[in-house]
Amino acid sequence: MNKKVIRSWVLYDWANSSFATIIMAAVMPIFFSSVAAVNLDPTTATAYWGYVQSISLVVIVLIAPVLGAIADQSGSRRKFLQFFTWMGAGASLLMATIGEGEWIWASVLMLFGSIGFSAGNIFYDAYLTDICPEEKRDSVSSAGYAWGYIGGGLLLALCLGLIQFHDKLGLSALMATQISFLSVGVWWLLFSIPIFRNVPDPKMPDRQKSFSEYAVSGFSDVAKTIRRLHKYPELLKFLIAFWFFSDGINTIIKMATIYGTEIGIAQTDLIAALLITQFVGIPFTFLFGRIAEKTGSKPALISTLIIYLIIVILGYFMTNALHFYLLAVMVGFVQGGSQALSRSIFSRLVPPERNNEFFGFYGLSGKFASIFGPAVFGLVGQLTGSSRAGIASLALFFVVGIILLLNVDLEKGKTEAVAVEEELEAEATG
Repeated sequence: MNKKVIRSWVLYDWANSSFATIIMAAVMPIFFSSVAAVNLDPTTATAYWGYVQSISLVVIVLIAPVLGAIADQSGSRRKFLQFFTWMGAGASLLMATIGEGEWIWASVLMLFGSIGFSAGNIFYDAYLTDICPEEKRDSVSSAGYAWGYIGGGLLLALCLGLIQFHDKLGLSALMATQISFLSVGVWWLLFSIPIFRNVPDPKMPDRQKSFSEYAVSGFSDVAKTIRRLHKYPELLKFLIAFWFFSDGINTIIKMATIYGTEIGIAQTDLIAALLITQFVGIPFTFLFGRIAEKTGSKPALISTLIIYLIIVILGYFMTNALHFYLLAVMVGFVQGGSQALSRSIFSRLVPPERNNEFFGFYGLSGKFASIFGPAVFGLVGQLTGSSRAGIASLALFFVVGIILLLNVDLEKGKTEAVAVEEELEAEATG
């Protein structure tokens, strides 16, 4: 492995985790509820936040497989990653302009920022099979998430200090929060430079097509891939399992802080607890990578999902800041490990020749699933008048995901991927 390439790839997780931590999970949900949507009922604000997350994911679902297929044929993975990085970072910079009651403007920027973050990750994840051999993917994937925790946690700590001591710095609370949003965009752009400079694209084809030609070809390939999915039954089973449990995980990430705000937990406690999640997640993400090397990826992943199920059940009964701190520690145990192991398992089941295309479907599966979690959370909260029932509803996603994952045979899936590609190659040359 090229260590410089690995470090550059890992550093992108450090870069974009600032968005996941500060915008998606910690500061922006509180800001949305207490400032941007201050003119709305708290339960309505929570529901609207959930709906914004779902709308952004609908867009990703529609474009993810096409983007992957186009990047496969054009060899332009880096260009796509750069474009969506600029989109997400640019939206983060503009969030510094959001004022009181401007929940529509906040929603629009959140929409574009989330699209940039999620679409960029399709191309970032797809590099994994190119930069390291199969036996190293668990550890490299885990390293990406772990360093993401470090980067996101470091910037979150700085933002927490800025918000907590804003008066001593001669700033208003609003200005301190706006500066925090500005820092996300700068951080993301700055630490993305190494991946753009040092991680190579796949070999470019001899003839470059126009974008419209790539788009038509991409849609065609996606249709072919959908028709072929039945030839990869283990991969398909894993995608469906991932559909469920990733919905539960992503909903917890996106809704936990605004849920805590609704039940009366102070902003400082919420952000501090999520900061603890970041730093607890660092060693445990590495630990689950090591556990997976010894026990296998699937048992390690299932153990993280069982812990998530316990978190959801306890979350229903949460009433004070201490409870939130304890649950934040538990999330730190498993958040990075579950995501890293899911990514590395999927990389084993995909045909190498269609890496981007299938990682588009990986993004598609996860994002399509994640449409429903925040929407269900918000809808149940509106119907019942409290978001406690919404958090409880997430248990179903983990139970179904675990049951389906138990029935996935990874070795059989790897064999299927190789066999089908050999069959397709024979048909193409015959």
